[in-house]
Amino acid sequence: MTDKALLQYLEGFLTEERREKFSDILSRRTRHLTVAMEDVYQMHNASAVIRSCDVFGVQDVHIIEKRFGKRLDKNIAMGAQKWVDVYRYASAGECMQQLREKGYRIIATTPHNDSCYVEDFDISEKSALFFGTEKEGLSEEILAGADGYLKIPMAGFTESLNISVSAAIILHTLTGKLKKSGISWKLSEAEIFEKRIDWSRKSIRSIEDILKRYYDDR
Repeated sequence: MTDKALLQYLEGFLTEERREKFSDILSRRTRHLTVAMEDVYQMHNASAVIRSCDVFGVQDVHIIEKRFGKRLDKNIAMGAQKWVDVYRYASAGECMQQLREKGYRIIATTPHNDSCYVEDFDISEKSALFFGTEKEGLSEEILAGADGYLKIPMAGFTESLNISVSAAIILHTLTGKLKKSGISWKLSEAEIFEKRIDWSRKSIRSIEDILKRYYDDR
């Protein structure tokens, strides 16, 4: 049976309002920008960044767990994680390599060098925005391997912001610029189709029983 038939079957369990909501949100999702977090110890910060990605339409989040392992698993906001795709890596090098293979520039967010201000950032190329902790920032490995640097203008004595605040400001600014541009930033039809199936599955109770019934009837 085709995936199209499966989608039609699954969406039959959703309300029309739910189906329209999915279509509306997916029409504003992007993979032109993506977010990576390095060794974020405080779990509520990782959760907040994932929620910001959902709010501003960024589909993918990448988490480097070199020091703290999978300690984040239980605490990441499951509500947002249902709608945002989260990828995990054991090292910064692995994360950067995989993102480069997907065509992303590696952009380190840091206030401590000759970074580009967020308002002036060139959004024409696919970019992976890397965030570190407020106290330590990004590792030397990421800073040395980055293709560019980005920062938020600050007018006070404080030199850094909490990671969740930084991510929200940067995503708000860059997705706003993206949507006003002529860049092809939206998900492809194939990507939208895949997420419609994924989100439908995540929205249906007893999904395993329902899928078994579907395939048994075939």
